[in-house]
Amino acid sequence: MKSSGLAVAALWWSFRASAAPTRARAVPPAEFTANPQVGPGGSRFKDSPHFRVYAASSDAIANDALQTLESAYDCFVTVQGWRSPGLSIHLASDDGPWYKMNVYQVSNPGSGAAANMGADGTAGLSYLNVGPEWMNVASVTVHEFGHSLTYAERYWIDQGRTGAWWEPMANFVADTFLTSPACAASRAKFGQPEGDTIIDLAKVLGDAHQVLVDGTSGSGNYYEAWPFFAYIANNPDGFGGLGAANFTSLWRQYQRGSNETPLHVVGRLAAPATAQAVVARYWARMAYVDIGHAQARALFDRTRRGIGHANLDALGGGRYRVKAARQPRYMGANIVPLQATTGGAGAVGVAVSADAPFSAALAVRAASGAVRYVDAVGGRAEATLASGEEASLVVVNTPDTLYLYDPFALSAEVSRGLSYEVQITGATA
Repeated sequence: MKSSGLAVAALWWSFRASAAPTRARAVPPAEFTANPQVGPGGSRFKDSPHFRVYAASSDAIANDALQTLESAYDCFVTVQGWRSPGLSIHLASDDGPWYKMNVYQVSNPGSGAAANMGADGTAGLSYLNVGPEWMNVASVTVHEFGHSLTYAERYWIDQGRTGAWWEPMANFVADTFLTSPACAASRAKFGQPEGDTIIDLAKVLGDAHQVLVDGTSGSGNYYEAWPFFAYIANNPDGFGGLGAANFTSLWRQYQRGSNETPLHVVGRLAAPATAQAVVARYWARMAYVDIGHAQARALFDRTRRGIGHANLDALGGGRYRVKAARQPRYMGANIVPLQATTGGAGAVGVAVSADAPFSAALAVRAASGAVRYVDAVGGRAEATLASGEEASLVVVNTPDTLYLYDPFALSAEVSRGLSYEVQITGATA
């Protein structure tokens, strides 16, 4: 992950996976087998049931790292059923053998990184390289463990269009481990405290107009885009095929060797709903960070005044046009807080017209914090605000077709912004 402005490398692209398992998994042993051939090896190490830490600065640091990683393993593998990184990606079944994951303290992980994931393509196993100052920082070690979980699940490997999605997935794993009730029992079991969310609201919301996952160097959002995965896991809108119990389907239902994007998988999982509908409701909920993440929502409430939402230019008479530089790109959005002209209760309406397919909704938040959503039909939506309620307009670029796009090399079609105008009644933008 990025720590103190440092980037993290993940080596995923040069290793191929075998066919999917076709029968139930065997029960893994309580203690996995050490495999010092994966990674640089060494003679000084400490073990836990699923991990081996090499060359730690002290036994205390090694123990801290082992407890954190065992806690994360318990949450994601033992409890939630993600595929164990102790299994080779080349196995035709998941009956073992199971190997400990090697974690190396290294003086310099490379490329200014705090840590990175490496992989032994022959063994089909991953390992971690972690800088000395990051060995006992859970947001770093669990982020890299998230890469290993993705590697173990196999089917995004060697697929260029999934490449940028590895980083938000790893940050989703890290944040879930740190903050989610889903990992609370696993944290307690291994003496791990609840941590602070790593969400970057200024980027996620302030630059919501960017492509949903944008790997552009220097300006992209792919590390920060992980709340989309939190939305899928929490599934507050009850889309069939989504939710924590189905989360591993993002890999396991990936069309093997197709080089499709994860959005194509989301569309199949949520059917008859579309991926566009899922993304549109995600962005509507992000207007007030109503995605089932308590810490993220509390942070939004504390910091929302500093988030940039200057998306529209006023044309007069209640009509507005999106700024050219803020036009929503592929699966990106504009979030437009509205100010009711009555100063409180009253009807608010919007009529959106655009040059391409889009989705729009009004998100209406009560003083209690409860949020309701009014989807625009034919570009039009209206809501009557009660006393103490506030509203935001959310406009999302949702083309009829899902694009096969590489986030690291955005094509013209995914970079093309949605040009739209909106007539607003009962409020100003």
